[in-house]
Amino acid sequence: MVSNSFDQQSSIAPRAQQVVTIHDVAREAGVTIGTVSKALNGQGKLRPETRERVRAAAARLGFRPNEHAQNLMRGRSFTVGLITTDSYGRFSIPLMLGIEDTLGPAQISVFLCDARDDPAREQQHIESLLAKRVDGIIVTGRRIDPRPPIDIGNAGIPVLYAYTQTTDSGALCLLPDDEQGGRIAIEHLLRLGRRHIAHITGPLRFESVRLREKGMRTVLAEYGLPYVEQRVFSGPWQERWGYEAVSLLLERKTPFDAIFCGSDQLARGVADALRERGVRVPDDVALVGFDNWEIIAAATRPPLTTVDMNMHTLGQLAGERLLAMMNGEREMGVRRIPCSLVIRDSCGARLQGEGAGERVS
Repeated sequence: MVSNSFDQQSSIAPRAQQVVTIHDVAREAGVTIGTVSKALNGQGKLRPETRERVRAAAARLGFRPNEHAQNLMRGRSFTVGLITTDSYGRFSIPLMLGIEDTLGPAQISVFLCDARDDPAREQQHIESLLAKRVDGIIVTGRRIDPRPPIDIGNAGIPVLYAYTQTTDSGALCLLPDDEQGGRIAIEHLLRLGRRHIAHITGPLRFESVRLREKGMRTVLAEYGLPYVEQRVFSGPWQERWGYEAVSLLLERKTPFDAIFCGSDQLARGVADALRERGVRVPDDVALVGFDNWEIIAAATRPPLTTVDMNMHTLGQLAGERLLAMMNGEREMGVRRIPCSLVIRDSCGARLQGEGAGERVS
């Protein structure tokens, strides 16, 4: 006799769990659906014993209210969108963590959407967020250069920009203070006694590159020192470019005792090139990077002193300002957040009171 394994398996298969509805709770408690709704939402004038009977019935049945429906009744979804073009997450992840640290206590969740520099994909994400009735949107990216504003139609929700800015003069844009970051890097090198500072950085079309260079120029002028163009090199944001720029710098035979790099990736390439040529860091040349990308900065030989854009703090501020805008406050313009200098070994002797890994603003 051949057994029917299909019938045997189907006879012991578990039943799909039945969803408990508000109607079930009403029958269990012996009240109307409206009474259940009032009791569970803490609304209406009900006798305490009625409210408790409804809550006990809901607990026995394992009833879970539809949070989406409840939020719609309150006029809020308790969600916001974060749209980014930073596919690697180098800037958007620490920014998001700061945003969540601020919005979490308000029980607001964040939807992260990667637009990948594709306008059509970005608009698709926007439409999806609007369909979810998010309470606000934060737009970010991997650079601070102005971009077109996002199109939310007549949705009427607050939008702000963090670590990017927009051509819309009526928007609020939160950015790291790149010029101040350049200042504190050069001030630190000068206070350590360095006087011949080279600069290896990214493409000049980036606003951050121009601002960091401006900060460098300003401090040198304050100290009565020239800005020597022969010690300045601009190229791609690549470790290889930092490596190659050292060869160009040495070929010019212009004396230098420090190098300020526009990113940590560039600085690591610089450090490798100097070491291969027998130039000691920091004994012969002090080295400073920008970004405090810890996986890069801590692994550089020697560990890299670098400017931190404080992205987590920027995210916290973005969360705070979005909450304020959700509550009716109106903000516009560009706000720049101070950077910090993280002290490691690549600069040599530390100033009085400084320790390894210490932040200097």
